[in-house]
Amino acid sequence: MQISINHLKRCDLIALSGRFDSSNAHELQAALRASMDAGVFRIVLDLKDVTFFGSAAIRALVQAYKECRRWNRGDVRLAAIPERIKEVLDLAGILPLVQIYDDAVLAVGSF
Repeated sequence: MQISINHLKRCDLIALSGRFDSSNAHELQAALRASMDAGVFRIVLDLKDVTFFGSAAIRALVQAYKECRRWNRGDVRLAAIPERIKEVLDLAGILPLVQIYDDAVLAVGSF
């Protein structure tokens, strides 16, 4: 599991790789919280190298989505989702909520 945060002019790009389950989802939540505490409410999650995205990670994603969308401050957008992860997010009911892009460049450019 690896998380890298890139602070861009329009948003924060958070690139994820590896497995995100209950043992390390708190690190994902901390990364998202760090961006929001810094006043950045436009966040792009690049999921191209994610191999597993469990329920605890989904909960962290939903919490960040809710806080970013509150009072129309911003949004959380997903980029380069692997097909297996996309199926998991669809079963969890996340896909109709968030905007999805084929790569991180398009997602960042959408802000």
